[in-house]
Amino acid sequence: MRYFIHLGFNGNDYSGWQKQKATTNTVQEVIENTLSQIFKKNISVYGCGRTDAGVHASQYVIQINLDEAPTFDLKFRMNKNLPNSIAVFEIIEVTVEQHCRYHATARSYDYFIHWHKNPILHNKSSFYQDYKLDFEVMKQATALIRETKNFKAFCKQPDLYHNTYCNITDCQLYINEAQGRMRFTITSNRFLRGMIRICVFYLLEVGRGKITLDTFKQILNQEKELKITYAAHPNGLFLSKIEYPFLKLDDTHNLVKMLSFGLE
Repeated sequence: MRYFIHLGFNGNDYSGWQKQKATTNTVQEVIENTLSQIFKKNISVYGCGRTDAGVHASQYVIQINLDEAPTFDLKFRMNKNLPNSIAVFEIIEVTVEQHCRYHATARSYDYFIHWHKNPILHNKSSFYQDYKLDFEVMKQATALIRETKNFKAFCKQPDLYHNTYCNITDCQLYINEAQGRMRFTITSNRFLRGMIRICVFYLLEVGRGKITLDTFKQILNQEKELKITYAAHPNGLFLSKIEYPFLKLDDTHNLVKMLSFGLE
């Protein structure tokens, strides 16, 4: 029997999603340890995607395979035993042919920035103190991202992939100058390693006047090569939506909806 577990996590205290030999305290490791304690045997989990250290997920899906249906409330048990930084929202039985990663048709990420110090936004939005930004040119740069297909220039490790093409279906920039906040949101069928944080870093560089819009376009089109690729801080980034053709996830508890207030 296969189950999708819909959950969210605060990535500040974790070394990313994926369990690694050289790294401890990953989200996957914590969840597997918790499930193994509950079921009194080793339980492996598979995630819908990979997130880097410090990156959050307000909507994330894992899958587990069980020999038989649990005779207890698994959602309650998991939430009771998991740390406060991880919360389970739904547990959904699916067929063994349905896969949380390979059958996801789209993923959305949201990146939040604030430039006035705010203790409420600490660790949930990236703080770039007193940045002076040209929002109109940043919106033009965002439109260029939306039109781009090949993101090799904005990939941390392009050699990991057979191809670096992504089908961007939505890409928007929302600004609230009164609040001193900004939200970058992007939806695609796939994302490359480090792609969103690299996009955001160079959007900020355009907004600050450090590079021109034409240079930004040349970089995107691989007409101008970056010797070193930089990325924005991780703590403003959320994996915020996973879409499946056979399933609609409950969006009630999605933290991004609250953080997006005033940025829609």
